[in-house]
Amino acid sequence: MEAWKDFKGESWKQTIDVKQFILDNYTEYKGDESFLVGPTEKTKRLNDKYSKMSKIEIEKGIYDVDTKTVSGINNYKPGYLIKEDEVIVGFQTDEPLKRITNAFGGMRMAKQALEAYGYELDDEFKKRFEYRKTHNEGVFDAYTTDIRKARHAGLLTGLPDAYGRGRIIGDYRRVALYGIDFLIEEKKKDLIDLEKEALTEEMIRLREEVSEQIKALGEIKDMAKSYGFDISKPASNAKEATQWLYFGYLAAIKENNGAAMSLGRTSTFLDIYFERDLKNGTITETDAQEIIDQFIMKLRMARHLRTPDYNELFAGDPTWVTESIGGMTEDGKSLVTKNSYRYLHTLYNLGSAPEPNLTILWSDNLPENFKKYCAKVSIDTDAIQYESDELMRPIHGCDYAIACCVSAMTVGKQMQFFGARCNLAKTLLYAINGGYDEIKKELVVDGLDKILDEYLDYDTVRKAYSKAMKKIAKTYVDAMNIIHFMHDKYAYERGQMALHDTKVDRLMAFGIAGFSVAIDSLSAIKFAKVKPIRDENGIAVDFEVEGEFPKYGNDDDRADELGKELLEEFYNDLKEHPAYRGAKHTLSVLTITSNVMYGKKTGSTPDGRKAGIAFAPGANPMHGRDSSGALASLNSVAKMPYTNCCEDGISNTFSIVPSALGHSKDEQIQNLVNVLDGYFEKGAHHINVNVLNRELLIDAMNNPGKYPTLTIRVSGYAVLFDKLSLEHKKEVIARTFHEKM
Repeated sequence: MEAWKDFKGESWKQTIDVKQFILDNYTEYKGDESFLVGPTEKTKRLNDKYSKMSKIEIEKGIYDVDTKTVSGINNYKPGYLIKEDEVIVGFQTDEPLKRITNAFGGMRMAKQALEAYGYELDDEFKKRFEYRKTHNEGVFDAYTTDIRKARHAGLLTGLPDAYGRGRIIGDYRRVALYGIDFLIEEKKKDLIDLEKEALTEEMIRLREEVSEQIKALGEIKDMAKSYGFDISKPASNAKEATQWLYFGYLAAIKENNGAAMSLGRTSTFLDIYFERDLKNGTITETDAQEIIDQFIMKLRMARHLRTPDYNELFAGDPTWVTESIGGMTEDGKSLVTKNSYRYLHTLYNLGSAPEPNLTILWSDNLPENFKKYCAKVSIDTDAIQYESDELMRPIHGCDYAIACCVSAMTVGKQMQFFGARCNLAKTLLYAINGGYDEIKKELVVDGLDKILDEYLDYDTVRKAYSKAMKKIAKTYVDAMNIIHFMHDKYAYERGQMALHDTKVDRLMAFGIAGFSVAIDSLSAIKFAKVKPIRDENGIAVDFEVEGEFPKYGNDDDRADELGKELLEEFYNDLKEHPAYRGAKHTLSVLTITSNVMYGKKTGSTPDGRKAGIAFAPGANPMHGRDSSGALASLNSVAKMPYTNCCEDGISNTFSIVPSALGHSKDEQIQNLVNVLDGYFEKGAHHINVNVLNRELLIDAMNNPGKYPTLTIRVSGYAVLFDKLSLEHKKEVIARTFHEKM
């Protein structure tokens, strides 16, 4: 086949195997960034127009929205920014930044989102959904009394019962490598093969899903045709490969508005096409960077229509178009290519930005030049994050990618059922208050006894806490099973799932909030004296702490071991209850920006934190309590168990002032590389890196618009600082900024 000319290997040609294609054909790059080039005039014109539109969008809240068209892969006419300048084309609707109204998740949420921005849903659109049940309706029809109580009180929050679940990564590379027709034929073969198996309820459902996947692939082909491209056959050059791959991703964000519509692991795959074209002299380095710049610009322009409640949970209008870069093969060779550099270089050519969510799969064995370039980009832009390839590769192989913020899955072979957070700080209060909510004063969890001692006894509290966690774990699993049953039934992601193996492995992604608050509260009860202040109903509404206690974030095993114990116990509690479709239970310590909302919904806690105060994000120590320096804070987080426990991710958002890393730029770069190497060698999973001064953020908060491209990492993802609410800005500013190592 001409499209595969000069490509090595045979097995990937016979059956879908993108991983083997990459291993057979990619070119490792150990050089530095000196080959990189600036943006072309075409790219500059496009980026300038996009920047002007973005300013209008920030002022209005949204740029525009289509209130008439029902969401779908091929339901919109082609859209362009400046057609004659675009080398990569395609938008979600017929205009850039115009958002889609997706009602499959729930009509009520669609209406709320539109009303928040002054829009009204078209009457004909409404009629379409008078005869169709939505995901949200199905969920609330099936919810139990316990789930409703836990959700209402903020014990379980951020559940994807009111928005698209996301966290599914289609293997968009398959469109480029094989073409749509081959993918359709493979799915048809799978449908025939499934006839050999007993027609159980699960098998009937799978047959219907594969049939829907085949239809979706046809719609992707038709959508691309409307832009003038025939993607029925494999891509024949680098530009086509990028465009074909993007059409696969574009179909996903036309059909779904999932919480996290991640991209996958595409840079090394595409580099194979670029290397072939550069070698053949059909493109120059300028052409290569232009293609990548414009591809990345398109990803930056992805938008979804969100409700105010969603925006409170996930601030800054994120889409989490996560791209995973780097990492190692199972044979010990790095997967860094020139394209790895090109993707990062877009942060200079296009300006700093939060999307796509560029994620470096870190290993101390990565090429030193690449490690230094990553550190330089972090210092200059605060726009990238790092995760341990050494932890994830043994579990997922060398062709995995990150969904949402920090969660790994094997591309095209695994998918995730996402489920937000259980508030473990609030759970501790329920253990003390006999299942009563400290704010609403309502009974939320049955079967728990109030602890009425004058001073809290650690053993008594710990035993009650274990009982509370067990009860809440069951409610949490029940909620997740209902949510994802109904999502598959009423809002199935057929286009994304068409780019997976037919028999896919599933992960059930549970999460916790209030982690550091729970640790410090247990530590205070164990090592100091904690006296509850009770209301007339005997509910503890505040606490007096007498004496000092070890605080999480200072490399003190007395506190840190409490955290490890807590994670392992809650994970085992979850595993006692089977997950929908046989999914594997995973757990994350990650709060996105919902740590602010969780704090609002939680009363005063035994660590001395007062009611309403925001939690620390993710696995971070509480603001200001990690007082022993940057390395001690990192060491505490690194102790938390990833393997066989928190395989959905352990998020750490780390801010350090530039001078703490060194006086010269070269010194700062080398020291940051050393910090990352040391942190991950200790078994840590994830880190966001912000290298900046608190004063800069205060100035940006007080002068909106002064720093339009100021990007910061918040909790597993990055945002434009200007897009955060004032409340979220203040919380970010209140975090620890390390001034010493």
